[in-house]
Amino acid sequence: MTKLEQLIEALSAETDAKKLGKKAERAVSDLLDSLEAGDVRAAAKDSRGRWSAVSWVKRGILLGFRIGRLENLYPPTGKSPFSFVDKHTFPTRKFAKKDGIRVVPGGSTVRRGAHLASGVVCMPPMYVNVGAYVGAQTMIDSHALVGSCAQIGERVHLSAAAQIGGVLEPVNARPVIIEDDALVGGNCGVYEGTVVRSRAVLAAGVVLTRGTPVYDLVKERVIRGSVDAPLEIPEDAVVVPGARTVSAGWGKDHGLSLQTPVIVKYRDAKTDVATALEAWLR
Repeated sequence: MTKLEQLIEALSAETDAKKLGKKAERAVSDLLDSLEAGDVRAAAKDSRGRWSAVSWVKRGILLGFRIGRLENLYPPTGKSPFSFVDKHTFPTRKFAKKDGIRVVPGGSTVRRGAHLASGVVCMPPMYVNVGAYVGAQTMIDSHALVGSCAQIGERVHLSAAAQIGGVLEPVNARPVIIEDDALVGGNCGVYEGTVVRSRAVLAAGVVLTRGTPVYDLVKERVIRGSVDAPLEIPEDAVVVPGARTVSAGWGKDHGLSLQTPVIVKYRDAKTDVATALEAWLR
């Protein structure tokens, strides 16, 4: 256990807010600096490839909200017609040319405590929340959201209006994971700790939650999450929106069907060509 972890745990357990003071502010600031640098993360992958939440990091973020006071926050560029009111502990991030991150003008925001690696492209308007991790060469397209503590790998494409859900509470809840080289299509929604394994492709409009059954036409199986395990989309899977008929009762009588994602294939050379990211855009 690191000194920062020990300090965060001790401060989070303090019930008297008056005793927190500057020591807590410094600890939260150090944690947010470490998150931005990628030195600590809100989720960890073990040797078997299983992801889990890093509870003390999430406690530290929650501590930041606890000690934060409302202030007028303004964009780092100086004068602006816009004004923002938020907890003083979580202003918007500032970037410099040396960071190697493109933030295209037009209304995008990255919150303090989010990590963006070199080569990330942010198309306006998009938003990355506290505790999130975004790997190198990933593109976050217009109107896309990366929620709190979500973990996005390298060379991922989050297409326009993709929603990657976030989670802070409970502290042991797994965040959404999108692994390396995955493609998340436009208007997709990935929520409730779902894990999208490397090189998977989610076609436009796919919605994934813990309770969503995914039908694998190739391997003839149904993939489900549970109370103890997240929904996991396998490596290289190509997932499209589908439907399944209601098989009994009133729903059957009325010819109803339910939306469900379907794995129609696993990636091949043709898929790679169709999903290739244009290097010139970077």
